[in-house]
Amino acid sequence: MTSPKRVDPNLPRLEPEPDDHPALPERDAVRRSFDRAADSYDEHAVLQREVCDRLLERLDLTTIEPRTILDLAAGTGQGSAALRQRYPKARVHPLDLSEAMLRRARQHGSWWRPLPPICADISRLPIADDSVDLIFSSLGLQWVDDLDRAFREIRRVLKPQGLFLFTTFGPDTLTELRQAWSAVDERTHVNVFADMHDIGDGLIRAGLAEPVMDAEHFTLTYETADALMRDIKRIGAHNVTADRPRGLTGPRKMARFRQAYEQFRTEDRLPATYEVVYGTVWKPK
Repeated sequence: MTSPKRVDPNLPRLEPEPDDHPALPERDAVRRSFDRAADSYDEHAVLQREVCDRLLERLDLTTIEPRTILDLAAGTGQGSAALRQRYPKARVHPLDLSEAMLRRARQHGSWWRPLPPICADISRLPIADDSVDLIFSSLGLQWVDDLDRAFREIRRVLKPQGLFLFTTFGPDTLTELRQAWSAVDERTHVNVFADMHDIGDGLIRAGLAEPVMDAEHFTLTYETADALMRDIKRIGAHNVTADRPRGLTGPRKMARFRQAYEQFRTEDRLPATYEVVYGTVWKPK
């Protein structure tokens, strides 16, 4: 059985060619954002933990007994640790773009031994062809700047009849935040998220089979718009698009933004909607 290549986080990364589309996330900005947020992530990633747990529950609906598992965008290791517990005989490989997040994962215990975390990009996996039984990814695909390329990589490393199980954010995510900023200017202040149907089409284009997808909405509430934005920043999920405003936002614009967000206030709280897309897809024989 061929196993994924182990990559030292300190080694140089293989980087895909940059994509300068203004609505797509910038890879270096994504890495820097999560590196900075690594120490505060676990304290504030309430939604991310819930979504990961729900994705893990969907494994109850399969009969797969994987020997090799790849956890894409593993972050601080919640999914990897749970997968190791669920499949104790399997080799679980956590992979993330952020070295700081992987260091936090290693601090959470010895679940990852003897396999070191892999620091790499989802769009260019340092993994052998046809070597992974299960690829698990909870809320990682929204940080990829080329989903078609990422899906081709996922198909390449999956074994025939291997399973790809994932969640990502849909376009309704942070719709209130996006609308409030649209009253201020025409710049991209919120990350752009792919539609569920476009994701499904991309999976088919990559040669994956039988995609099953659905979505659900979560609503978090905050006392102020500033509290929401601080929460987003503390988990590294703030705006990383190429078209994002650079530098500090002036006080007048901030005042207009806060005022625009107030239209959504209900029962003295401001909502923040998240659309979570769930997907299951297989590699054909």
